[in-house]
Amino acid sequence: MQTEANTLDGGFAQPVFDAQATFRAIMDAMARPATITPVFPRAVPPAPLQPLTGAVACTLIDADTPVWLDPALGGSEALRAWLAFHTNARFADAPAGTAFALVANPAAMPPLDHFAQGTQEYPDRSATLVLQIESFEGGVPLTFHGPGIEGTASIAPFGLPSDFADQWNENISRFPRGVDLILIAGEAIACLPRSARLVEGED
Repeated sequence: MQTEANTLDGGFAQPVFDAQATFRAIMDAMARPATITPVFPRAVPPAPLQPLTGAVACTLIDADTPVWLDPALGGSEALRAWLAFHTNARFADAPAGTAFALVANPAAMPPLDHFAQGTQEYPDRSATLVLQIESFEGGVPLTFHGPGIEGTASIAPFGLPSDFADQWNENISRFPRGVDLILIAGEAIACLPRSARLVEGED
């Protein structure tokens, strides 16, 4: 029988070092959009949250950053307890009230414009979506250009919404407002900041 202590195990073994290492990896990936970056997962959260997603959550989320969980994650009381214990997370009832969103089933998530978009004066008040995808291969190829990308960068994430390209183009049109994405598959991440633009013809 799983005890409460067992349920809350799996956080960072060395909280300061592990958080710093994970944060550096996230910032490196955000600075190089659409680049697949290996990251060692330093957390072991309850399923269905993947270990690397748990590490990202432990790094970025705190009591001042409300987080929304999609139904696949929000239905797990063990996971909610784990996040609350390791991050002091406050849970938002709706996507629009979030600083972060953790999504285990991106294909069924609400449209990007349902999440906090920030304002013209305070674009940093938008949401960052952390999406668990199946793979960085096998999906519709997407080619990006923009700041941090030398020429173009292409990925083919498997598990995104079928109309992702259209949603992303709409997200770009709201710049400097709009959401940023962290895609996670296994032990790698790729980031899509709102400044990453799809190459014309990618849809």
